[in-house]
Amino acid sequence: MQSKFLTSIGEYTQLMGRVFTLPMRWRMFHRSVLREAYSLGLGSMWIVFIISFFIGAVITIQLSINMTSPLIPRFTIGYSSREIMILEFSSTVMCLILSGKVGSSIASELGTMRVTEQIDAMEIMGVNSANFLILPKIVGFMSFIPILSIFSMATGIYGGYVACDFAQSLSHQDYVYGLQLYFTPSYVAHSVVKSLVYAFIISSVASYYGYCVKGGALQVGSSSTKAVVNSSVLILFFDLVLTNLMLT
Repeated sequence: MQSKFLTSIGEYTQLMGRVFTLPMRWRMFHRSVLREAYSLGLGSMWIVFIISFFIGAVITIQLSINMTSPLIPRFTIGYSSREIMILEFSSTVMCLILSGKVGSSIASELGTMRVTEQIDAMEIMGVNSANFLILPKIVGFMSFIPILSIFSMATGIYGGYVACDFAQSLSHQDYVYGLQLYFTPSYVAHSVVKSLVYAFIISSVASYYGYCVKGGALQVGSSSTKAVVNSSVLILFFDLVLTNLMLT
């Protein structure tokens, strides 16, 4: 078990060494980055919108139901909803969800290319297949993830604003006042930095499992599952590390 774990780390490190080299054709690289940003990033906007909107609404309703003490001001609900959305949901939870969509997509795409010997054909032609296939995915997804993170924050907060119509004795004025209370702009930057780290984890780990798959079609499905599971574990681990480094 330990030797297999160390072997995986070694293979991942060697693969990243091949990935992070200068592209042979910059124009083709730029096109690939734009295509991956559109596919992996823009293609995820709808799921980010749906999840963020409803989670923001549910958080607001739950807080309004539980914060019934007359000693707790009602604007505390808006303050708490903002902190939850900015500090944790729009970075960590959103990337955990995207690891299932984006990670499985990358792993299955590269795994299919491996088992159908398309990657072997590129190697025979003298192309650095790792750099050509993986680097645009990493750069494209990392370049779009700040937009997704900020979009998730705004959508979740707006979902909470809409939920004021359904919450118990919570007015829009109290909610907006809570949003503005003790706002720390650096928290937004912290969330974006965390999402960038998570985007690299998702794209690089999924690329490793897809690129290094061995066997047939069954192993492609297995590699996609491993990519999602290991990405999620690493995201949670680095969430602990980054939160401790940046907020303490």
